[in-house]
Formats: sequence, structure tokens, C-alpha cells
Amino acid sequence: MTAAPSPASTSIIIPAFHESSAITAVVTALRAAGPWHQIIVVDDGSKDDTGAQAEAAGATVVRHPYNKGNGAAVKTGVRHATGDYVLIVDGDGQHRAADARRLVEGLAAYDLVVGARSGATQATLARRFGNWLLNWIASFLTERHIPDLTSGFRAARREQLREFMHLIPNGFSTPTTTTLAFIKAGYSVEFVPIEAEQRLGKSKIRLARDGFRFFLILLKIVTIYSPLRIFVPISLITFAIGFVYALWTIARQSHITNSSVLLIVLAVLIFLVGLVSEQISALRFESRQ
Repeated sequence: MTAAPSPASTSIIIPAFHESSAITAVVTALRAAGPWHQIIVVDDGSKDDTGAQAEAAGATVVRHPYNKGNGAAVKTGVRHATGDYVLIVDGDGQHRAADARRLVEGLAAYDLVVGARSGATQATLARRFGNWLLNWIASFLTERHIPDLTSGFRAARREQLREFMHLIPNGFSTPTTTTLAFIKAGYSVEFVPIEAEQRLGKSKIRLARDGFRFFLILLKIVTIYSPLRIFVPISLITFAIGFVYALWTIARQSHITNSSVLLIVLAVLIFLVGLVSEQISALRFESRQ
């Protein structure tokens, strides 16, 4: 285990869009929590005075000329960060500045440290259920228990975070993408329990629309790094349906129908595509190394 990273070597990135009601308090609390290398607020095309308030509070402000999305703001922040370590904090006041040091200190042993919110502090009941479902799917696909997939409060080594910049979409999926990418790439990931505060202002995430996007991102990342985790279950389910249907038609009609044969053949084809995808994934990862 290496020495715990200090705030002086850590760049804080705060993506912000229409967060004028919270950004001053967020920056002020973080500045009081430690002598950070830099605090970067990426004003993602806000029409209010988010950027001006952040600058007045002592942050370095980088402005987008128009709204590009949370992921794009994070990528801009990473490009401007000069610290060895990066701490990403939401600009809505949910994250406690007192937890910032704990996450950064965790980088002494881990490559990514995520602030995992307790269920009771996660917004509405519908959103808690949605997050639980995403956590369960992600845990199955990665073979690793993931208590909070969508938490935006996370610390990482800057160079390792830059390795996955090309995977991060511009929308609300940076937490999902980075968590899955770090795990599937074999990096050490830790989840630190935190309590989230009630956000200030209005949430920009829509449960149905963004939940479906998060699910697609799960499939995308796992397909890139471990395709068989998706192809094998689909193949087995298809084969089981075809096999059981074949047994039923033999018992009832004394012959195997074309539908049964097609399902079994489809199952074999899906499995073979999964094998080829696994080989392509391995070659792709080796070439990046």
C-alpha cells in the first residue's frame, strides 16, 4: 500500500448545469475541507450565474458555450486537471465535503473509490428501485457486488481515468461507465459508504429515459470487456426453450418441429458469436496495453 494521496495532489472536478442555488456552498465547503490542488467547475452552458458564483467562491471555471451533458463536462474537467488524482463531485450539494478526504485517501490502495449512498438517502422510492435494479444487473454482469452504480461522487487516479475517456458518453452516464470499465479492466475498485444530502434545485435525470440509457451502457461496457457474460445466458435460455419444446412435440406429436430445431441452432449461433466477440475483446484490450 502506498502513502495516502494528499489534497495538494488532487484536482476536484464539479460538472454544473443551472446549479446557481448550490454551487457557492459546494465550492466553499470543499475549500474548507482541504488545500486541494485545484477546484474546477465546468459550467455546462448554464443560462443562470452558476459560473460567476463558482468563480466568486474561488473555483477555476471552464465554460461550455452550450449544454453538452454531464459526461462532456467531466471529460472537459479531466482534460484541464493537472493533479495526480481526480475527485468528481456533483454540483447540486448532495455530497458532503467531509467525505472528500476519505475517498481520496482510499486511492492509496485502490484505483477507483466510489461514494456509495445508503438506500434511505437516494431521492424518491421510484428512483431507489431503479437504482437497485441497475445495481443488481451490473453486479450480475461484472461478477462483483456493486452497491451504488450511479453515484457521481468518486475519486480516481487521473491517468487511469483518462484511459477510459473514449468510452464516456456526453450524457448522464459517467458514473456507470467508469465503474464498469474499471472493474472489467481489472482495476481495484472500492465502495465507501456515505450519506447523501437532499439536492438543491431540480434534478436533470429522468427515470424512464435515462434508466433505459443506463441499461444500454451496462450492455455496451460488458460487451466490450466480457461478452460471454451476455451471450452465454441468452444462448442457454434459447437452447432450453428449443429443447423443452422439442421434448413436448415428441411426446404430443411424435416428431420434432422446425421451430425447435431453429431455436437450438439459434442458441448455438449466439454462443459462437459470443466466443468470437470474446476473442475480439481480448485482442482489443491487449492492443491498448
